[in-house]
Parts: sequence; C-alpha cells; structure tokens
Amino acid sequence: MTNHPSTAAAPLAKDALGLAGLFVASGSLHLLRPQTFEAIMPRALPAHRALVYASGVAELACAVGLLVPRTRRVAGIASAALLVAVFPANVTMTARAKGRLDRHPGDRARQGYLAATVARLPLQWPMIRTALRAGGVIR
Repeated sequence: MTNHPSTAAAPLAKDALGLAGLFVASGSLHLLRPQTFEAIMPRALPAHRALVYASGVAELACAVGLLVPRTRRVAGIASAALLVAVFPANVTMTARAKGRLDRHPGDRARQGYLAATVARLPLQWPMIRTALRAGGVIR
C-alpha cells in the first residue's frame, strides 16, 4: 500500500507521539488489568473479557502503527475508529459514576471521580483529530 507522501516521510508530531504513548499505556493496562475495563463496558455488549483483550491489542497495534511511517496512514484511521468505538464505554463510566454519586451525594471522592469522567468525554474528539492528522487524512 502506498502512503500519503506527507505522512510517509514526516516525523511524528508531538501530539501523535503522545497518542501513541497513551495507546501503549492503556493497551498494556487492558491486558494486565482487564477487570478494570470490564467494569465500564456497556452491559449490552457480550464477552466483556474478550472485548477488553481485543481493544488492548488494538491499542498496542495502533501505537506501533503510528510510530512506523509505512503504516502511519492506516494506523491513523484505525486509531480514530478505535477511539470512536470505545466512546460508549466512556459514557457508561460517566453514567455509573453519576449513579454512585446519586446514592452518596455528599461523597467528595465520588464528586471528583464524576467530574473527571465528564471532563474526559470531550477529550476524545481532539484525540480522534490527532489520529486522523497523524495518518494524513486531515491537516
């Protein structure tokens, strides 16, 4: 496959390098502590453990793909798709945090956790944009 000329030779931008680093960290955690991620998966999805492992492997593959110029375009697109695919788990995590806070409204730790999960949701969009930029799909 031929890569877009500007992405094949260009060094990886700092934000894309950061995204690759996040994928390495998160992908590793998916494989080492899958129960953490099973807890935030939407109940409607089957085979939680298998999906957690698959998403961890996908994150690691995307990280490597972003680092290798020949695979950067495909990895950028795959990274953006992966970030879209895991968004429902992030929403589920926020909804469950809200439910726990509703049961214990004065709990400062739960308030902080809910605030962190809410703040995390819009961060998905710049990460998607970074992935697409790294792949040369957008500028």
